[in-house]
Amino acid sequence: MALAYYNSQLASETLMTPEQFSKQEIQLKKLEAPIARARKIREEMPDTQRECEQFERMLLLASSGYSSVSSELGEIAKKSGVSLQGVSFKRTVIPERRMMEVAMESTIEGDYKNVILFLNGLQRSANIYEVESLTLASPKDNKGPANVIKVGLHLKTYFRTSA
Repeated sequence: MALAYYNSQLASETLMTPEQFSKQEIQLKKLEAPIARARKIREEMPDTQRECEQFERMLLLASSGYSSVSSELGEIAKKSGVSLQGVSFKRTVIPERRMMEVAMESTIEGDYKNVILFLNGLQRSANIYEVESLTLASPKDNKGPANVIKVGLHLKTYFRTSA
């Protein structure tokens, strides 16, 4: 009985016109590329996860990170010939990644070339420094050389919160 009903349903269905078939074929081809891309992403996910874990292991530990960063910023400033003034830190914990984001505020003073050397030193550092913004300000006293500029630095770095 069920087989007879199924056969009657198949017989009563209208067949697809060639135009409808072509439209469905085009739609299928449009969907194949995103599906292939999704499969490729799924295949690459273990490698991506490994790279993320490797990156996180490169970060300084929070317990020693503040002193290491302060020391390194001082060294970069000295090598580049700028004056580094007052580094302040503000941390934001990212518990699901076992790390923290650390925003830093500071000011450097020197001639243009040396400020650029300082920024290049940050870029070449083994540690991660993200330059959020630079703010140009005039020096407190205008008694120094005319080519000295004062730059407010807004940086970010990241520390691991566990080994």
